Amino acid sequence: MKKNLFFLSFWLMPFSLFSQISDSAVTELQTATITHFMVNDSLLNVPVSISILDEKAIHSNNSTEISWVLNKAPGVFMQSGSINTNRISIRGLGARTPYGTNRIRGFYGNIPLTSGDSETTIEDLDLEQISQIEIIKGPMSSIYGAGLGGAILLHPKKSNFKGSEFRFSTTVGSFELLKNNAGYSWNGDHSSIHYGYSRIQSDGFRENSGYFREGHTISGDAYRDEKHRLSYLFNQTYLKSYIASSINETDFEENPSSAAANWRAAQGYEQYTNWMGGLDYAYQISPKTELAATVYFATKEGYEPRPFDILTQNTQTYGGRIQLSGSSIFNLPFQYVLGGELFQDEYDGKTFENLYETNDGNGSLQGNQLTQTLQDRFFYNLFAQIRIPIYKKWEIQAGLNFNQTQFDLTNAFPQEDFDQSKHAYDPIFSPQVSLLFHPNKNQTFFASFSRGYSYPSIDEMLNEEGRVNTSIQPETGNNLEIGYKLFWPKFHLEISAYRMNVKDLLVSERVAEDQYIGVNAGKTLHQGIEISSHYKFVLHRNWIFTPSVSASIGQYEFEEFKHNGNDYSGNELTGVPANLVTAGFELRMPYGFRWMADYYFVDEFPINDANSVYNETYQLVNTKLDWEKEFWNQLKVGLSIGVNNLTDTHYASMVLVNATAFGNALPRYYYPGNPVNFYGQLRLSVKL
Repeated sequence: MKKNLFFLSFWLMPFSLFSQISDSAVTELQTATITHFMVNDSLLNVPVSISILDEKAIHSNNSTEISWVLNKAPGVFMQSGSINTNRISIRGLGARTPYGTNRIRGFYGNIPLTSGDSETTIEDLDLEQISQIEIIKGPMSSIYGAGLGGAILLHPKKSNFKGSEFRFSTTVGSFELLKNNAGYSWNGDHSSIHYGYSRIQSDGFRENSGYFREGHTISGDAYRDEKHRLSYLFNQTYLKSYIASSINETDFEENPSSAAANWRAAQGYEQYTNWMGGLDYAYQISPKTELAATVYFATKEGYEPRPFDILTQNTQTYGGRIQLSGSSIFNLPFQYVLGGELFQDEYDGKTFENLYETNDGNGSLQGNQLTQTLQDRFFYNLFAQIRIPIYKKWEIQAGLNFNQTQFDLTNAFPQEDFDQSKHAYDPIFSPQVSLLFHPNKNQTFFASFSRGYSYPSIDEMLNEEGRVNTSIQPETGNNLEIGYKLFWPKFHLEISAYRMNVKDLLVSERVAEDQYIGVNAGKTLHQGIEISSHYKFVLHRNWIFTPSVSASIGQYEFEEFKHNGNDYSGNELTGVPANLVTAGFELRMPYGFRWMADYYFVDEFPINDANSVYNETYQLVNTKLDWEKEFWNQLKVGLSIGVNNLTDTHYASMVLVNATAFGNALPRYYYPGNPVNFYGQLRLSVKL
């Protein structure tokens, strides 16, 4: 630990020195703007640590894997077993989820990416169709549901200049990576349209890891004037991705490109088609008041042959939200947002026998039906947020979220096991309040208190018989945070310290190869310090050097945790490293050249609750050289070449926490990360 803290200090020292520079030396960088759903206009006025990832950050790598992007934000840890197998944790929340991401809400525009069973999937969206990513850490967002882990907001790309533009890009890389993108944008006086098409395929580094995804996105304004705006967003995605799954320690060390034997034999994969769409309408009631409404829908049809069965899923989601926002109350300069959200999710899942062992080595073969489960999940949020100046340089911001969630669950097949259950959780009130001090226009000190919650997933709500366990309670937690922000034009520094106590900890217990159940097993402590900074050096005319760093130094542990006769109280929290560092630079050179490099440090962390098995510390280096040139103010040409994992580090890019061995097999903890790999990209755009 001392070695790791010394390492962090070494990387952070130059940035604390940069903070000594004079204000007269900085003149260019501006604070980032944030979503209109908040009562703030910039990060400087937000009383919490929010990370903004702009288009430059989104496309700093191969524009294919979102994990490289999200891991630039302090406190965020996205593990990626493959392009379609990921787990995101924020400040340790969500780290113990067996597969996928929960405890965190996601949105594409105003359309939820979080399903009724609390799982969030963001990796299916093409990075070329995202203009900005906002990451709200902790339960500070009353407007987005006060989730314990926070929220991730993906802003769809829209046309941002008058006229038309055609775009095309192609990316090739290691493991037969091929990605093609095409798009068209038009922006007129009263309407606009943006269309994007993407197609990506890869054989993958590991056995049985082929990947194919194709998607279409349409967004824009159907009509806008001084008082009205009607916007639309539609997305369709088709995916088929083979699953290599996790492997044991022996295979991880000796044959990391191998797939788990049962998934290889079954040639297991997931395949689905996903549609989503939404309409936003905003009406400017007065110069200081706006009414906005959103309606949305989503459908997903999936087919997943697994070694233990074949799963089919059909999900229908629809809902809406309405809000009133303003910048004055009785002629007082109070900014506010009031509103509500409705969400309905209908799920139909079936399992069938998988007869791959009798299929002459040809992979999965569907047999007789085994089960059918129907679920309807409904919730509504009421929310309010207000910003009040109180005295000279001081202000208060406060919010409240009220949530009511209920669901119906039916085990419809086989008929002799028919069971129908209805359950409603007690309403949850989640307040938040913050005090801010602005010593000048470039700096902010803040202190915040907030309360949040996370509901159990479908698996965590059931007992071993597949029936609802009504004793399962949502996780709830209280969060305290203090921080400092400095925004000079060329220098940006943010420091925050937080402490969150979570009770009624939800534990996913594996009771069979394809079955998990949940129990409330104790309390966890999440506390730490986050730092992010960047500085812009003008070296000589067209030579500009911009170094950056983000770091999180945390302590995540079980305060009270007794499970299956074992007392894990005081152990480190499973699945999340205490210390993370991302550092990098961009060097802009004459003639349109840019050289970028990123460094990632991930500390060791336990991968079982007993803390008897650890994932080792690893360090990764990526680099990219880019050239872009504009001709005649209409044609833009770009070329990039890059290398990921430059040092060819052997590491686990994702782990399966608390992996359980069946029979004589070893537990399969590890998803091997890609070895050194290369990519190149060609970009063209034409403005008319």
